[in-house]
Amino acid sequence: MSGPLEDIVVVDLTQEAWASGAAGLLGDFGARVIRIHDVSGSPRDPARDGLRADEPFDSEAELIHRNKESVALDLAQAEALDLLKTLIGCADVLVTDWGTSGLSASGLDPEVLRLRWPRLIVAVGSGMGPLGPESDLPALDELAAARSGVMASLPEPDQPPVNAGAGQMYTWVMLALGVVTALHARHETGEGQRVDASLLGGHMYASTLTLDAFMAMRDDRLGEPRSRFEAANPMSGISYPSEDGRWVTLTMPDTERWWPAFSEIVGLDVDDERFDTHDKRCGEGRLTMMEVLEGIFVTRQAAHWRDAFNEKQLSADIIERYDYPAEDENAARNRYVIEVDHPEHGRFRSLGFPIHMSESPATHRSVAPKAGAHTELILGELLGLTGEEIQSLCDSGVVEMSSHV
Repeated sequence: MSGPLEDIVVVDLTQEAWASGAAGLLGDFGARVIRIHDVSGSPRDPARDGLRADEPFDSEAELIHRNKESVALDLAQAEALDLLKTLIGCADVLVTDWGTSGLSASGLDPEVLRLRWPRLIVAVGSGMGPLGPESDLPALDELAAARSGVMASLPEPDQPPVNAGAGQMYTWVMLALGVVTALHARHETGEGQRVDASLLGGHMYASTLTLDAFMAMRDDRLGEPRSRFEAANPMSGISYPSEDGRWVTLTMPDTERWWPAFSEIVGLDVDDERFDTHDKRCGEGRLTMMEVLEGIFVTRQAAHWRDAFNEKQLSADIIERYDYPAEDENAARNRYVIEVDHPEHGRFRSLGFPIHMSESPATHRSVAPKAGAHTELILGELLGLTGEEIQSLCDSGVVEMSSHV
C-alpha cells in the first residue's frame, strides 16, 4: 500500500535523534527519505553520556532511521557540498538540526536555498527557535529543558531538578507536522517556506497545563517542588502504593457523582462526616483523606484495585514499567509496538507509529541503512551520474559506498 507522502523526497541532514526521528516519521508515511551520512568526522556516539545500556545493535538507529536511504558524503570537501546542494535541489523538503552558523558556513542558509529553489521546504529543528539573541544555540535537549522553566516543578522537595525528556518527542512530531502543513500550503500557493520546531517550544508544550496555568494566574507555587500529598486532590492526579509495591494512579473528578462509587470501593462510609462533601475532601479534610486512603490501598494488591475501579467505570490504573507495552494488546493492535525482521539481528520489537490512519497507514518498509548503502543508486537516479563518475567520486573520497543496506 502506498503512503500519503509517496511522491515527496526528503533530504535528512540531522545529527540528533529527535530531529532524525521527524524525518523518519515522514518516511513512515511513504516519503522517500535520503539520509546524508557525513563521513568527514567521527560518527555520533549514542552513548555519549555513558549511561546507555549495552545493546546487541543500535535500537535507536533502527527507530529513527527506518524507511530511509543513505548517501555518504565527505562534507569537508567542497565537491561533496556541491553534491549535497544538488540533491537538495531535487528534493521537496530538507530536514536539518544544524545551527544557523553551521548552515551558513556550508552554503546552506535556508533563505539562500529557498531563493534558489522556491518550492523547497526547509524544516529546521532548533534549540531555542529561529528568532532572538540565542537562536544559534546548539539544538540539545538538556539545554532547552533547563530553559523551559518547568524542570523544578517535577522533583520532591530538596531533590535536584528532573528532565522528563518528553519535550524531544513533542518536537519530533511537531517538526514532522510542520512539514506536512507546509506541503499543504505549497499545494495551494506553489511556494515553499522555512519551518522551525524548537526543543524549547517542545518542552513548553510538553508541560502546557502547568506552564499555561502559571502564565494565566501568575501563581509562583506552580513552579515550586512539592511533596506528593500536596500535588493533587485525593481522587485525582495522585498515586497510592499497594500491597505488592505497585502504584495505583487515580484520575477522576471529585464530584458527588463519583464519590458514592469511590467510597464503596475503598470501604469508606459514603456519609463519613470527615469526607461527605467536596469542600471537605478537597479542602479541610484533604490531607486526612489522603492519609486514610494510603492506609487502605496498601492492604490489597494493585490488580485488585484496578479491577474494582474498572467494574465501576472509574478511572484508575496501575503504573507500569517499560516491559509492559511490549505485551500490551492495545499497543499491538494499534501498532504502537511492532515486530521487525532484521537481516542481521533477527526479529525484535520496536516502537511503531504514533498516528493511526485507517486508509493510508504508516508502514515499516526497511531497516536503518548502513552509511552509503544507497549512494550509487541515488547519485545515479536523482543526479544522473554514470557509474564511472560515481566510482571516480568514491576513489577521491568525496563519497562512500557500502555494499550492504
